[in-house]
Amino acid sequence: KPGRYWANCAPPYATPNHEIYSYTEEPEFALNRDYFEEDFRSHVRGRRWIELGQEQQKSYVMRLLDALEVTDRDKRLKVARAILYLAQGVFDECDTDADVIHWSRHNVFLLYDMGIFTALLELLSMEMDNNQACSSAVRKPAISLADSTELRVLLSIMYLMVETIRLQTEDDRPEWRTAREAFKTELGSPLYNGEPFALLLFTMVTKFCSMNAPHFPIKKVLLLLWKTILFTMGGFEELQEMKVRGRERLSLPPLPEDSIKVVRSMRAASPPASAMELIEQQQQAKRGRRSRRPLVKQDSLDTYNERDPFKNDDARDEEEDGEEADSGIEGEVDPLDSDVIIQPPPPPPPLRPPTERASLPKGLPWAPKVREKDIEHFLETSRNKFIGFTLGNDTETLVGLPRPIHESVKTLKQVRREISLIIPPLSSPPPPPPLNTSIPLSPPGSSGEEDVDETPTEIVYLGMLPNLSQYVIALLKLLLAAAPTSKAKTDSINILADVLPEEMPITVLQSMKLGIDVNRHKEIIVKAISALLLLLLKHLKLNHIYQFEIVSQHLVFANCIPLILKFFNQNILSYISAKNSICVLDFPHCVVHEMPELTAESLEAGDRNQFCWRNLFSCINLLRILNKLTKWKHSRTMMLVVFKSAPILKRALKVKQAMMQLYVLKLLKIQTKYLGRQWRKSNMKTMSAIYQKVRHRLNDDWAYGNDIDARPWDFQAEECALRESIEKFNSRRYDKNQNGEFAPVDNCLQSVLGQRVELPEDFHYSYEMWLEREVFSQPIQWEGLLQQAR
Repeated sequence: KPGRYWANCAPPYATPNHEIYSYTEEPEFALNRDYFEEDFRSHVRGRRWIELGQEQQKSYVMRLLDALEVTDRDKRLKVARAILYLAQGVFDECDTDADVIHWSRHNVFLLYDMGIFTALLELLSMEMDNNQACSSAVRKPAISLADSTELRVLLSIMYLMVETIRLQTEDDRPEWRTAREAFKTELGSPLYNGEPFALLLFTMVTKFCSMNAPHFPIKKVLLLLWKTILFTMGGFEELQEMKVRGRERLSLPPLPEDSIKVVRSMRAASPPASAMELIEQQQQAKRGRRSRRPLVKQDSLDTYNERDPFKNDDARDEEEDGEEADSGIEGEVDPLDSDVIIQPPPPPPPLRPPTERASLPKGLPWAPKVREKDIEHFLETSRNKFIGFTLGNDTETLVGLPRPIHESVKTLKQVRREISLIIPPLSSPPPPPPLNTSIPLSPPGSSGEEDVDETPTEIVYLGMLPNLSQYVIALLKLLLAAAPTSKAKTDSINILADVLPEEMPITVLQSMKLGIDVNRHKEIIVKAISALLLLLLKHLKLNHIYQFEIVSQHLVFANCIPLILKFFNQNILSYISAKNSICVLDFPHCVVHEMPELTAESLEAGDRNQFCWRNLFSCINLLRILNKLTKWKHSRTMMLVVFKSAPILKRALKVKQAMMQLYVLKLLKIQTKYLGRQWRKSNMKTMSAIYQKVRHRLNDDWAYGNDIDARPWDFQAEECALRESIEKFNSRRYDKNQNGEFAPVDNCLQSVLGQRVELPEDFHYSYEMWLEREVFSQPIQWEGLLQQAR
């Protein structure tokens, strides 16, 4: 259901902690326990950890903290493993998974209270700067788990601390709530060498992608980076609350709807068959072939959507796949006919009587919106029709127009007013950020012309700005390497350093297990990168529109659009239904319960879930990123057309999940005007689904292609104008060389004389003496000055 997607993005749901571990790390769980028990028994005899009081536990953690500072690398690693065992929930003393989660939560808050995170951060910085380990890894022909042992242990502890403290539960103690806010502030503030913790992780990502540190456990780094951004900036629920508060400050009316609630209540589209397809079905029936599905009336659409989606036999699906492979991409049957619906597989509910459908909400799900450009175009058309001349960009003068036109413009302006306050036009100088008006932020080299809110988003953007393109390119390189459609190349990044064991498998069972682990590893990387990019884009757009635009432009220039399209140019149903997980090896199940014997048959069968929610989550994130990059950018929309994205996106509509279909339909809507009349005519069911599911824009002519924006203008001018505005914004607000050594010299006399000079407070007392000493008593060689001027 759509709710599962939002749950993966924002509290209170957490990505299962077992994703931080690879299956090849399973033997290390026992190693962590052994090191802890060896040290614990030497100091606390005859008792278990869960039997100790709070003060005794604090005393022991303090002893571990002191032991982290020893110079012996092996001893430090043993202590770090003992701390990791505490963060994992002392599973050897627990009987159930719930007990492990309870003690993990208790221990993590205890570790944070004793200052373990700061000590781990120092060790992490030390490991990052370990040139000997980096050079050794670069020279190795094959890198394995053993090359990143220290880093993996440190990152696992830090991930467990960030993720556990981030989550709120009803039974949290008051001191835990206080610790959560303190930790959130600490992570989002530039307390770590003058930069936030997220910047340190971004540095690890770029160092890994530049091949300078190929032994970094990149999956753990990305997961920790994503969770840090999620914790410090907030998830989608917090974003919605920030929007509401921002609108209240700007005296804007409340949002017409909650987008999260609207999407959660949407259903997957399943329009009726068109006349052309009815003829095809009749012809297939004459040839003895089964029709694709029974005919359904429009009135029974809701009832049809609730039938059991999994009772179709596999033979028919294979037959249809074969037909599509033979006919090619362009000739495929409309994917909205497919009967595969993404939802949990409960028994099919009974069909409702027609009378119950009367209680369903009527009308379209979204309130319409409008832009300033739409008002100008509407008034221009109306003036030409009723008066015979135009007034350019004037949207206020309504003299001579009929009363209905007055009412129409009033309605358009009511819908549009919020946009004029939030998004500045590209032709005007960049204004100060709309939602930041209170706390002054004075970064090094800041021009000081405006006060900026020192929010976590602002701090992260300020830290990312000097190396923003490197961060973006590194993330996209990793996304490309982890995509299932990517082919292995000799010069590609090795993202399997933290999943491959020292000794390669020698049996079929071990090979199958490693293959599942590798595929799972790639899926988790895609999930982390897609969620991270989407969160950054959404928070930056809310913080300041130009911060969003510069990240978007870097993504576009780094070929993010064709990369996402390449990702979807696969059998997307197979990707979403992939079963690359072994439930009995997931933490904490594998350390609490007895391990059953694994066989090749059990590995092939996979888990009992019908679909992989992790991959569905990634696909929706990538579609949303693509939407954000192309929205109202006609040059980027033309990239979708040039790369022939329409058939790729149509195949994605086979996944009958409402949220995923919504963002696919949005991408199809923005390019329908460029695809031609024949495409629209042969894809009327897709056009109908767009009308039903996607928000409408007043005066939007998307279905007919008559919009002026559909004409082939010079699309590069749009990107250049946007780039110029972004550079002006950054130079005015963040230019560090403005007062530096290489600042340009001002040779204008009026400008120099007009500058404000900071003088001491007591200067006016001795002004006359200074004037006499420095001006009147100094002889001036006017002839020499004139000669130098010549």
